[in-house]
Amino acid sequence: MTPARLSTYARSWTLTMVAQVVPLVAVAALLVTLHPVAAVVAVILLAHAWVIPELYANRGAKVVKPRARMGEDPERTALGLLGDLVGHDARELHARTGLVLERGALGVWLVGEAGALLVRGRRVHCWCVRVPEPSLPSSDRIAHLLLALREDEEGFATVANHAFAGARWRVRRRLPQRQRPALDAAAGHCG
Repeated sequence: MTPARLSTYARSWTLTMVAQVVPLVAVAALLVTLHPVAAVVAVILLAHAWVIPELYANRGAKVVKPRARMGEDPERTALGLLGDLVGHDARELHARTGLVLERGALGVWLVGEAGALLVRGRRVHCWCVRVPEPSLPSSDRIAHLLLALREDEEGFATVANHAFAGARWRVRRRLPQRQRPALDAAAGHCG
């Protein structure tokens, strides 16, 4: 996955949203001008125009949603191993949010246990990728994804499922409250 290809993905997501939202808004405006009673239907169409991008953003934000935890002992051990892979700031951010911040050539990554967010300016790309072993603790899953990302960032982005690309504010609203500071930190590292 090259930066040019990421830009193409971003444009195609934007065009998809425009193709779905603009007709709803246009028909809503037309209905209001045709007859004032149709304003009720116009409001419903406008609600659909708002909800469609929100549903896609929700789908994207779910790639880093924390999963059910295992026992404390395996998680504590895995957390120690993950801590060896990242610096102090990334460890502290992981402790607060459950996400690991990693700078890469394509942008700033936030790696969770079932996927990653790639922050590039005001846009976020959401990637869904899973470690096939369900019995692994959360920190081990994150460590696997982090190592794969470090080994081949473009390959990671190519193999992973591209779940969403859109405005950072839209994804931020859909993240759990605890994870929002990680997205803010990644945005701060984008410059």
